Amino acid sequence: MDLVLATQNPHKTREFRELLGLAIHVTDLISAREIKIAEETDTTFAENAILKAASVSQDRHLQERFVVADDSGLEVDALGGTPGIYSARYAGEKANDERNIEKLLSGLRERKVPAEKRTARFRCVIALAQKAKLLGTFEGIVEGMIVDPPRGKNGFGYDPIFQPVGFEKTFAEMPAELKNKISHRGKAIAALSKALEELK
Repeated sequence: MDLVLATQNPHKTREFRELLGLAIHVTDLISAREIKIAEETDTTFAENAILKAASVSQDRHLQERFVVADDSGLEVDALGGTPGIYSARYAGEKANDERNIEKLLSGLRERKVPAEKRTARFRCVIALAQKAKLLGTFEGIVEGMIVDPPRGKNGFGYDPIFQPVGFEKTFAEMPAELKNKISHRGKAIAALSKALEELK
């Protein structure tokens, strides 16, 4: 089965490939920049994922292909659920991972939030579409705590400051195989994989 991932993020593509396995051929839009991915203008992860999947699946080059898009982010309870849908651009439109992390940790430090109150979760919603028609959405959530200072060199995004419940390591300290198995995206992709089996 062929699956088109509505992203130009190579980290995301690699995770999808690792989790879906060899039975599903995953491509992305890194080398097809003429295909426009809709802006994330809605107010929830699900709405943004649906918007991207539906818009990309309308492209005439992809008419018969299954298109997948996801929206995911970090929700920190002590910060009112932010950064949420703004996770990728929390410190500004051109922010990088380091600046986003620093803004988040600065917010917790300014509020003097104690370590035991720094609860958070990663949430991922995946949308599956074909010919602009939504075929389903799939959600994955992993609960954890925000650590300060950041730890680990693996992963990307907020991985160095997120320690999932039941583990002593942050996502950035874990081998990719373990992170993929327990992560929000891993859980959402597992649900997607079941749905794809039924579509074969």
